[in-house]
Amino acid sequence: MALRTVCTATLRTGTDFGVNNVRAFVTTALLCRQVPPLGPMPNDEIDVQNLESLEKYRSYTRYLRQAEEARNKPVWWKTYRNYVEKADPEHGARRVDIGLPYYRASRTKLVRERKAVIQNNKKDVELERACRLRTFKIPLDRVQETWEKDSGPHHIKRLADHYGIFTDLFPMAYFVPQVSLHICYRQDNSSQVLYGNHLTPTQAASPPQISFDAEEGSLWTILLTCPDEHLLDNEAEYIHLLVGNIPGGAVEAGEELCHYLPPFPAKGTGFHRYIYVLFKQVGPINFQEDVRQSPCYSLVDRTFKTVDFYRKHQDNMTPAGLAFFQCQWDESVTSTFHNTLNMKEPVFEFIRPPVYHPPQVKYPHRQPLRYLDRYRDGKEHTYGIY
Repeated sequence: MALRTVCTATLRTGTDFGVNNVRAFVTTALLCRQVPPLGPMPNDEIDVQNLESLEKYRSYTRYLRQAEEARNKPVWWKTYRNYVEKADPEHGARRVDIGLPYYRASRTKLVRERKAVIQNNKKDVELERACRLRTFKIPLDRVQETWEKDSGPHHIKRLADHYGIFTDLFPMAYFVPQVSLHICYRQDNSSQVLYGNHLTPTQAASPPQISFDAEEGSLWTILLTCPDEHLLDNEAEYIHLLVGNIPGGAVEAGEELCHYLPPFPAKGTGFHRYIYVLFKQVGPINFQEDVRQSPCYSLVDRTFKTVDFYRKHQDNMTPAGLAFFQCQWDESVTSTFHNTLNMKEPVFEFIRPPVYHPPQVKYPHRQPLRYLDRYRDGKEHTYGIY
């Protein structure tokens, strides 16, 4: 009986082994069988045996033109871009310029003007004497004015892209800030708002002084918002200042839709971005739906979205100016929460996990003498006491 069982098991094992070998052989044969492609493969028309017969490009411009044609030529296979666009439809989408039209002066005109300035400087005897004696002083006001008119708007746009301002305020859009904003929280210009500089909440506690160059009879809207400050919704903002229908550059004569509220970055949340955006209006706008009660100390009423505000009035206003600063918690934020907002101050702290030590071994080979200190009871350590 035992011999019969052993023989049956042996025969069954051999049969199963043969079946498995046949399955493996059939699977391998199927995988090795070449399937013809669905269309022509790249560089299929090139005769690799006779490369000398290929036509030479003869110039980089001709090569670049043919490369562009090959890249734009439709193919039958699925490219990496197709896979990414299917997963993220907005990948690679071009942003829309929603700002004022920008007119760049011709290069020839700029070169001619610079040559004229250089020739006039060479004829200036006093300028030559001051440079030779090293007493010449460069007027920084003129340098700032030239920068604001020449390359300043594009530099500010690059800074705004770096800080993610357009991504958070105007998704899939951007603008070149062509109107320079001059914002200062003190008379001595020590707390001036530039493009990403650091200010403390104490410095920004009082309403700022805002000025900008504007044509007579034009209307403007300015707002101050923070996309990093909202306590409940990551996609929402808190509006800190909103003034509309500003005649010319007189901000005080504008219609105050929401009065100024000092920054209040919560403790433990790092630096927050506070962004001033200036809009140029086509004409008077009815802001009845955007008016907040005065005084407005409710965070619910101050919840705001810049993109929704712009979409509502996009036919009557265009973004034209930009300035922003960074701010983090200090002692004045506690007073703002308790006295102004009348609420408890939220505090975000990092709870550090306990230090991990591997399990203790009985014979710690090649370990330092203080190896046992890691596993002592109590909080006092004796590192280095030997």
